[in-house]
Amino acid sequence: MSKQVQDAYIVAATRTPIGRSGRGYFKNTRPDDLLVTAVRHALSQVPTLDPKAIEDAVVGCSFPEAEQGMNVARVAMLLAGLPDTVGGVTVNRFCASGLTALQMAADRIRVGEADVMIAGGTESMSLVPMGGNKPSFNPEIFAKDGNVGIAYGMGLTAEKVAQQWKVSREAQDAFALQSHQRALAAIQAGAFTDEMTPVQVVSRVPNLATGGVDISARTVNIDEGPRPDTSLEGLAKLKPVFAAKGSVTAGNSSQTSDGAGALIVCSEQALKTFNLKPLARFVSFAARGVPPDIMGIGPIEAIPVALKAAGLTLDDIGWIELNEAFAAQSLAVIETCKLDPAKVNPMGGAIALGHPLGATGAIRSATVVHALQRHKLKYGMVTMCVGMGQGAAGILERV
Repeated sequence: MSKQVQDAYIVAATRTPIGRSGRGYFKNTRPDDLLVTAVRHALSQVPTLDPKAIEDAVVGCSFPEAEQGMNVARVAMLLAGLPDTVGGVTVNRFCASGLTALQMAADRIRVGEADVMIAGGTESMSLVPMGGNKPSFNPEIFAKDGNVGIAYGMGLTAEKVAQQWKVSREAQDAFALQSHQRALAAIQAGAFTDEMTPVQVVSRVPNLATGGVDISARTVNIDEGPRPDTSLEGLAKLKPVFAAKGSVTAGNSSQTSDGAGALIVCSEQALKTFNLKPLARFVSFAARGVPPDIMGIGPIEAIPVALKAAGLTLDDIGWIELNEAFAAQSLAVIETCKLDPAKVNPMGGAIALGHPLGATGAIRSATVVHALQRHKLKYGMVTMCVGMGQGAAGILERV
């Protein structure tokens, strides 16, 4: 392992509200525009930073095509008004794309190749469908039983995790209810305010009477997913959607969503040059593979590696954002890794808040950065499972 040259510090971290895909806040909002809004807001948090000092941008996106194609990272940096000298690269590790983008940006700084970087993620599941517009699996996937799991739908992998880890339907529904309750309480308390970038949504509707177009605008500043009417009784009525006799339902699965996040990462020299206050230090990152057909257990492999690289134990971690792809895999990870449930998603997770795939890692990183500051905690972790059998984990330290 190469020697670390310098530390990488996060000086700004923000995210848009998360909208429900299909008919939600951002059903007609381009994902590159969401990213532009987040990047501009992040820059506004560091007014002394010279934009010309930004060297590159790394942006996560799970299905980088159509409205979020054409290297959305570079497109967004230009549309955000950054100098032409700021580069941009789009990366894809499915659900961990945004976290991987942060890791790559931090590593450029840690090895001394850059002093100021932008990291982020964006995804519109309203405009770009799961799997993209033209999914095409290699036929060899189906030639061997060991590879078939690559083509499994995520819900089916959750069913397999529920079976192998003996996670009951009742436990999954209770976990889902808790996610909504925690998210609603956090919204009511204003806990997301510091990390949130308000987004102005413009609507254009044809007016048949006048022959013109009626234009209206509203500002969105809270997440759309949490449901106040969620109850155990209501969740229990939902039918399994991935297996006839299964336990995974729409209610105990993450919501498909739209959103974006952005972080600005700097070296210690940049902190001094531009008189910037660091919010957190990027400590460590790990990604590991698991069998594709039980992809949800990915964090079980990644978390210990990230902790070892950081020289920490779970007792040192005060806040954990474990992306709730499904309640089944979340509970399996919590039990196997012996995570403290009180530290896991204290403000709710993707079951309530939503999961805009490639953006989620950046979004949840922003949540950790601000939660550490707000609660004066030392270390936080972002971790998630990844489609096709991976897990990722990143550790941040409050400064």
